Amino acid sequence: MALAVEAAELLEIFQWMTDLESRSPSRATLNHIKDEIGDVQIYLTMIADKFDLCPIDMAKKKIEKNRLKYPIDTSP
Repeated sequence: MALAVEAAELLEIFQWMTDLESRSPSRATLNHIKDEIGDVQIYLTMIADKFDLCPIDMAKKKIEKNRLKYPIDTSP
């Protein structure tokens, strides 16, 4: 649950930004983004650790799975 809350806090930063604003945040906003990404990573790592999993390895495996499931040459 804490992971979902922290992810929501990260998303909240971008909620009312325009596309341009989200691509060029102020220094203060970027620091806030960094903090929230850190919080998300902490909880993700804690969950992964409970199951003896490496989040980076899981991400790589998921990317490969998605590459096979959604080949670029068949994308619209």
